[in-house]
Amino acid sequence: MIRVVATVTILLNLTAPAGSMETAMRQIKGPIAADVLRVLDGDTVEVRAYPWPQQSVDVLVRLRGIDAPEIHSKCEAERARAEIARDRLSGMVAGQKHVLLTDIGGDKYFGRIVANLGLQDGEDAASTLILENLVQPYDGGRKDHPFCQ
Repeated sequence: MIRVVATVTILLNLTAPAGSMETAMRQIKGPIAADVLRVLDGDTVEVRAYPWPQQSVDVLVRLRGIDAPEIHSKCEAERARAEIARDRLSGMVAGQKHVLLTDIGGDKYFGRIVANLGLQDGEDAASTLILENLVQPYDGGRKDHPFCQ
């Protein structure tokens, strides 16, 4: 899977202007059409992305800019909130012909990417989850888990 993601990045770099090669190595602007295969939790989905005609890659996508409550938390209240966030994200992507991945970059965990996930109506899934108070904004720093403090 990582080899496929690396190949996508390399091929996109072959067509990038010389000055943007370094940026393109770290992030792909998109959009890349994808089908959601499953929702793991409130901030992670598995997709089948279609970077080129007749080509696809299955990859885990962490939604950029959010942190959802943890499904496997020891805290019962956090687990309950995690299920609500997961179910809401599942509802948002259900029935979508495709979603659009943008601002696609690598993640600190091997084999997963971070991206914005756009819905057919133009809404951003992460923004909706934040507005509905189901997840917290997250910028990559320390995670705050206020549900059980």
